[in-house]
Amino acid sequence: MNTRFVETFVTLARLRSFRATARALHATPAAISLRMKSLEEELQTTLIDRSSKEFRLTATGEYLLSYAKSVLDAAHRMQVAASKESVVRGRLRLGVIESVVHSWLAQYVKRLNDDYPELEIDLTVDMSNVLEKRLLAKELDLVIRVEGINSSEIVSDALAIYPVRWIARKGLFPVLKNGLLKNGAAKNGLLERLLQLPILTFGRGTSPQRALEDIVANLGNQVGIPISQTRITCSPSVAAIVQLVKDGYGVAAIPSLFVESYVESGEFVELPIEPIPPSIIVSMCRHANADMFVHAAANAARLACAAYCAKVDRRFIDAVS
Repeated sequence: MNTRFVETFVTLARLRSFRATARALHATPAAISLRMKSLEEELQTTLIDRSSKEFRLTATGEYLLSYAKSVLDAAHRMQVAASKESVVRGRLRLGVIESVVHSWLAQYVKRLNDDYPELEIDLTVDMSNVLEKRLLAKELDLVIRVEGINSSEIVSDALAIYPVRWIARKGLFPVLKNGLLKNGAAKNGLLERLLQLPILTFGRGTSPQRALEDIVANLGNQVGIPISQTRITCSPSVAAIVQLVKDGYGVAAIPSLFVESYVESGEFVELPIEPIPPSIIVSMCRHANADMFVHAAANAARLACAAYCAKVDRRFIDAVS
């Protein structure tokens, strides 16, 4: 739709004269009349009552006038936004989970510094539920966390999928050889050993922790071990979980991305236990009415995450298209 024709309609309705409208819009009365006919043809309706000696809109014209004003207002706001200084500047209050810190945060911050050198970054690293509360309280501008946020005020976009595996130190499970059950070893023996050890996962109340609770309960039912006799140890720190696995403290249900080098070296093994905990979906969340610099930072996050995923084996991380 030609906004010039809409502007003509609104101006004509206000001035109630083709000549006055022509003067106001620096056009001829004939041009104004042609614009109105073109708009009526596009809308397939009549806006002006041409049977009246006095200027008068039709009932439909009166009804559509408010919509026409809204179109002009939106066009004006778009022009104002587009005409703002193109340099992205401001203070970005960025919140991320530690899983991002241990994967593509460095590339993201570098991209922000390269593309938007006048953008200041205040970084917060915390659990997903804390970041959600702070974003809703408008204490943060952009949050990268596990899953999106169910709120009409928030826009959420999935960025990447982190496959989760059962991870243990080599030698912690005598029934295994090279990550596989030894000949004659029973699956139940593997599950019983697993449930005797602390099971490490992310912070309590997070989606990965809640999913793990259900899985552990189901595994316990298979071998007759009640949930009360199992131990799930929660930590928001990836580094702490990995160190505890190295120390032989327990088994971790974490993205294999974070222990790739340990698995390849043979220090850690992936346990052949099913079901495998669900993958972690890393999402980006921001306010629906966020400032331009937040949108710029969000776009940079998409690019940085996609670039990182392209370099990493898809067994460990995959971008969400």
